[in-house]
Amino acid sequence: MNLRQAFFSILLIGFLLLAAQLLRARIRLLRRLFLPGSIIAGTAALLLGPEVLGTLAGEGAGVAADGLVPKAVLEVWQGLPGLLINVVFAALFLGKAIPGMREMWYRAGPQVVFGQTLAWGQYVVGLTLTLLVLTPFFGMNAMAGALIEIGFEGGHGTAAGMAASFAELGFAEGADLALGLATVGIVGGVLFGVVLVNWAVRRGHIALSEEGDVVPVADPAGERAELDRLREENAESTEPLSLHIGIVAVAIGLGWLLHKLLIGLEALSWGRGGLQLMNHVPLFPLAMLGGVLIQLLVDRFGWGHHISRRLMNRISGAALDFTIVTALATLSLSAIGEHLLPFLLLAVAGSIWCLFCVLVLAPRLIPYNWFERGIGDFGQSMGVTTTGLLLMRMSDPHNRSGALESFGYKQLFFEPIVGGGLFTAASLPLIVALGPVAMLVFTAAVAGGWLVFGLWYFGPLARAERRRA
Repeated sequence: MNLRQAFFSILLIGFLLLAAQLLRARIRLLRRLFLPGSIIAGTAALLLGPEVLGTLAGEGAGVAADGLVPKAVLEVWQGLPGLLINVVFAALFLGKAIPGMREMWYRAGPQVVFGQTLAWGQYVVGLTLTLLVLTPFFGMNAMAGALIEIGFEGGHGTAAGMAASFAELGFAEGADLALGLATVGIVGGVLFGVVLVNWAVRRGHIALSEEGDVVPVADPAGERAELDRLREENAESTEPLSLHIGIVAVAIGLGWLLHKLLIGLEALSWGRGGLQLMNHVPLFPLAMLGGVLIQLLVDRFGWGHHISRRLMNRISGAALDFTIVTALATLSLSAIGEHLLPFLLLAVAGSIWCLFCVLVLAPRLIPYNWFERGIGDFGQSMGVTTTGLLLMRMSDPHNRSGALESFGYKQLFFEPIVGGGLFTAASLPLIVALGPVAMLVFTAAVAGGWLVFGLWYFGPLARAERRRA
C-alpha cells in the first residue's frame, strides 16, 4: 500500500456516498426507511466486495473472485474506522455552550435517569443471556455480554472504534457481531419508532398539528451567514474549516495525553496487581473529554463565538459517514454466519428491552411529554443519536415539548459514560478481568439504582401528570 492507493481509496468512499444519495432519491423504500446514505454506501461496498460477490463468484472466477473492491482498498478501509471515530467524538461537544449543572439537571434530569437505566439495562440483558444461554450452549466468549450496548447504544462508530480492543482481548469476531447488531438496531429503531409514533397518535399521547410536518435538520442560509462571519473574523488568515479541523486535532491530542496519563497512573496503582484496563481503552472517549475541556476553556475566556457548532457538525458528520462506510464494507459476514443464532438472540433480546423501556418505564420516569422525550432515547438506544432526533421530530415537529433541548443536555451526563463513553470502552477488559458474573452484579446494581432513584424522585410527578391527562 502506498499514498496513491490510500488517496484513491478515500476518493472511492466519496463516490460511494454520492451514489448512495442518488439511490435514495430514486428508490422510495430507502427514503421511507430513513436509511442514511452511509449505511447504503457501506452495504453496497460489502455486497460488491469479497465477502458477498467474491464468495458467489467462486475461486475460478478470475478477477471477480475477490469481488469488485480491490484488496489494497480494503486494507486502507480496515484502518480508517479506528482513526476517524476519534474525530467524531472529539467534535461532539465543541461549539456548544456548556450550561451549569443545576440548569442541565432541571431540564434533562428525567431523561438522564431514563437513558442511564436503558443503557445499563442493555448490559444486564446481554450478560444474563450470555451466562444462561450463549456461553453454555454455544460456547460464546463472555465478552458477548457487552455486544448489545456496544452495537445498539454505541452504534456503528463505537463498534468500529473498538475493533482493536476486541482483537487484543481474543474476541476478534465480536467487532463484526457488534457492527451487525448496530445495523439491525438502526433499521429496527426506525421501523419500531415509526410504529410507536403512529400508536402514540392513535392513543392520544401526542397530537400532530400537521401530518408529515418535519423541521429540517439543515439551515443552509444560516450556515452560509455564519461562514461569512467567520471568514470576516479571520480575513487574510486560515480558512475557518481548516481552523476547526485544527481545534478537533487539539482535542484529540489532549485525549491522547490523558490516555497516557491514565496508563501511567494505572501502572503505579492498581495495575501492579495485574488489573490492566487502560491499555485496552480506545482513544475516542478521551478525545471527547478533550473537546469538553477545550469548550470549557473558550467559554471561560469568552472565546466561544469563535467555534461554530455548524462546522463541527459537518466535520464530525463527514468523519462518521466515512467511518460507517468503511466499517460496513470490511464487515466479516462469515463471523456472523458462524454465530448466527446467538446473534439473533442478542438482537431480539436487545430490541425487547428497548421496547419495554419506552412503553413501560418512560411514562413512569418522565413526568411531562413522556413520549416525545422517551422516543428520542429509544431511537438513540437502538441506533444512533440521529435516529433519536428523527423520531423526536416525527412526534413533535415544532419542538413544542422542549424534548430537543432536554435530549441535548442529557448527552452531557450520558455520552462520557455509556453509549461510546468511558465505561463502554472499558467494558471488554472489565469482563475479562472481573468475570461476567461480577460485571452482571455491578451493571444490575447501577441500572437498578438509576431506576429506583427515578421512580422515587420523578415517579410522583409522573403519576400525577398521568392522572391529570
